[in-house]
Amino acid sequence: MTVDAVARPRAGQKPGHVPGEPGLWVLVFGDLLVFGVFFVMVLALRGQDPAEFVAAQQTLHVEWGVLNTIVLLTSSLFVVLGVRRAAERDPRAPRLLLAAVACGLIFAGVKAIEYTTLVQDGHRPAGDEFHAYYFMFTGVHLAHVLIGMSALLFAARLARPSFTGTHRNGALEGIATFWHLVDLLWIMLFATLYLMH
Repeated sequence: MTVDAVARPRAGQKPGHVPGEPGLWVLVFGDLLVFGVFFVMVLALRGQDPAEFVAAQQTLHVEWGVLNTIVLLTSSLFVVLGVRRAAERDPRAPRLLLAAVACGLIFAGVKAIEYTTLVQDGHRPAGDEFHAYYFMFTGVHLAHVLIGMSALLFAARLARPSFTGTHRNGALEGIATFWHLVDLLWIMLFATLYLMH
């Protein structure tokens, strides 16, 4: 599988085609706006006391953040390939989308381990501002991951070659767009909470 194969436009797709339904993009931009406010709040917290912010940041496990970033990027590749295969009525499409769901499960498992470790180390959501923001923002993101996994399970059903619904391709593109949003939000969270000094 080559990068060119992933990026190649699908046959019959009109120039300027926007994936998914228009209403989906309202949700996407709404989510970006909400998370944008989150990021401004974190930047403001850091501006109040950079040394304390960095000290609290050291309690996070960067290696788990890196692992989850790789897992989500891999899942997005599976989703791209799955949607493309589905458009071609390829029977491998459902398996690719289920592989993305498996990546989501790994992400959630790693997050659960990280939450447990932080609490055991005494860094609770009600402990200080940094950890309150950390648990709140990553918790909201984790909820997005779980919703996205449910949508991908539905997409795996839609992707079967025998499925003949009218809005099949539009629904698949919409679900893929939401999953890519989940991916993008995590990258922004990872950079802001784990890496920014």
